[in-house]
Order: sequence, then structure tokens, then C-alpha cells
Amino acid sequence: MLKKAALFLAIPYTIALATASLINLNSMPKVELNYGDKIFHFLAYAILCLLWYLVFYYRMQHPLKKAVLHAVVLAIIFGIILEVLQGTLTPYRSLDVYDAIANSLGALLTGVLLLAKGKIQVKN
Repeated sequence: MLKKAALFLAIPYTIALATASLINLNSMPKVELNYGDKIFHFLAYAILCLLWYLVFYYRMQHPLKKAVLHAVVLAIIFGIILEVLQGTLTPYRSLDVYDAIANSLGALLTGVLLLAKGKIQVKN
């Protein structure tokens, strides 16, 4: 099932993430949580990385390490591009280096966990 669903999950999620990153969110209610924005960025890009890993691994049949590397790199570059676009295209959003760091850390942690899971499966 993941083979068929991976691409149909990854593409809409990627589009939704890009849309949410570039629209005006000033009318949205504020979440009173310390570092809530950074936690959201971390989790959003962890999920993005996981979804694209599924595409690369199951759909495109890349080896584990190559699938993880491609997913992590894609998520990090995508996050950096969106942060730059926020700073250049939108008057109501701004580039935040800490958001880009949170995005990258979410993708990197997902990559590490996927590689660790792969090593555990190989040993069994």
C-alpha cells in the first residue's frame, strides 16, 4: 500500500506546506507555547522527510541510504528555499534563520532514525 500511496501523500503535503509557509497567517490565533513555532517547523519537516523517503524507497526503489539521503537533502533545500521566498516574495512574512535550522533538524533527525531502523532490521 505504501508503494502506491507514497507519492499521493508526499506531493499534496509538500504543496500544503509551501502554501502554509507563504500565506498571510496574521489572522490565525496565536498559540501560547514556548517555541511552538519552532516545534511546528521541526515536526512539519520531519514528516516531509519521511514522506519523501517513502517515495524514494518504495516507489523509486532506491537503496535505504540513498533514499534517506535524497529525502533529507530535499527537505532541507525545500525549507531553505521557502524561508528565502518568505523574505523576498511576501510583505507579511520574513526570513527566519532559526526556522530554517528547525526545518533542517527535523529532516536530519528523521534521516538518522530511518538509518537506525534500517540497521536494526538488517541485524534481525
